Amino acid sequence: MKFGARYRVAVVAFGITFGLLSLQPHAQNGAVPRRADGKPDLSGVWMPPYVPDMTVNRGASQRGYAEPPFSPDDTAQVRQAFAAKGQRAELPFTPWALDDWSKYDAASGDYTGSCFPFGLMRSVNAPYPFQIMQDDRHVAFMFEINTWHHVVRFAESFPDHLEPTWYGTSIARWEGDTLVVRTRGFNGYTRLDTVGHPHSDQLQLTQTFTRLDAKRIAYTVTIVDPKAYTKPWRNERTFALYEGPLLEYSCEENNKSLWDGRIKTWTPPWVQQKK
Repeated sequence: MKFGARYRVAVVAFGITFGLLSLQPHAQNGAVPRRADGKPDLSGVWMPPYVPDMTVNRGASQRGYAEPPFSPDDTAQVRQAFAAKGQRAELPFTPWALDDWSKYDAASGDYTGSCFPFGLMRSVNAPYPFQIMQDDRHVAFMFEINTWHHVVRFAESFPDHLEPTWYGTSIARWEGDTLVVRTRGFNGYTRLDTVGHPHSDQLQLTQTFTRLDAKRIAYTVTIVDPKAYTKPWRNERTFALYEGPLLEYSCEENNKSLWDGRIKTWTPPWVQQKK
């Protein structure tokens, strides 16, 4: 996988983000930029906090969710103690999802190790910047990670038929100054975060983007998946404006762990079904 210089920059940017989060909107950060139609201008390159595990907090920049007796403030040692007792349900798992989560081992074949698309949620969770491009009909997310993109149209309803895809189909609308992006139509092959929390093809995401000032966007995501979770759950975080361009990303040319056999090749479900 590609890390190196960009990963070091991401860590630095994470620290910058943490510092920005302690500030309330004020003149130092500048007023919210607006388009000619009066809507907030979200365009720019943004650095998200790295979120390898959506059930834990990472400072002020990422507020996770966990079910009692778990807490998003758990240390790694606390989580290890729970696991030693056979407790793994840090999310409101259905039996199907808990079984999937209990068996998951990334080294045994995670799709990202084979350079398949990360999926929408895992792309937002990655420690790499992304660019937002916006006009009056569309908003586009240009992810540095593997140079993927996701174009969202402004609409009130989804198409009648959704072809299942890695990133799903999204539609957007404005609620005041907040951009709301709803997504469904996932193929169910991806995972939500690096540690591998599962979802199914019934996943529905609702993301909100609120520009706080010239340098920050407040972000929320709500996960609804009746096959995987018994109730909705949510994350909150803040994106910081990134003063730099997106870089070229190639998973294939740097995927030494796959070549050396430390991780196994992922077998797509459609191949497994033919066996």
